Amino acid sequence: MTQRILRRRRQRGFTLIETMIAVALMAIGILTLVATFGEAVGATQYAEQNMIARQKALQALESVYTARNTSQLTFAQIANTTSGGIFVASEQMLCAGPDGLVNTTDDVNCPASGPCAAGPECIVLPGPDGVLGTADDVPFSLANMTRSINITNALNPDGSLNTTLKIVTVTITYVTNGATAAGPAAIRTYTINALVAST
Repeated sequence: MTQRILRRRRQRGFTLIETMIAVALMAIGILTLVATFGEAVGATQYAEQNMIARQKALQALESVYTARNTSQLTFAQIANTTSGGIFVASEQMLCAGPDGLVNTTDDVNCPASGPCAAGPECIVLPGPDGVLGTADDVPFSLANMTRSINITNALNPDGSLNTTLKIVTVTITYVTNGATAAGPAAIRTYTINALVAST
């Protein structure tokens, strides 16, 4: 009889409570995994806009350096219009005018010729074939983005004004593409700061 009781105890399976606890723990794990997957999808969705904002900020900053290095601009002209320069401090995303610099007083609406419609600046992305410059390329309007360039004089360590160094701040502000599973539309900014010397 003792052997029979021992054999029954050894063959005993899971109780209903143990099974329910295991199912609950597995459900919590699966829900956590699904939530993480949703966040990853949301981050991927905005990755393209983040990359475009970064590139547009770097492009604007590089144009300031190039204009200074090629003597297209004097050091005094590298300033906002309120300080006697040529860069407007307001937010806009227009095509560069005759001077080839963005956010200056001669910026214009982009021409209607080519893949982009008249209006704000746009870029052309590769189409389904993944190759840029083919017939299936897709225009991407930057109407949801604005760019501002603010230029201030740098300070010396003692707090006095440095007349040979300026701080250039390029800010791209954009609205994400509406409400999605990742969340509602949101305003995002990308800011880059750099120093420009007189020589």
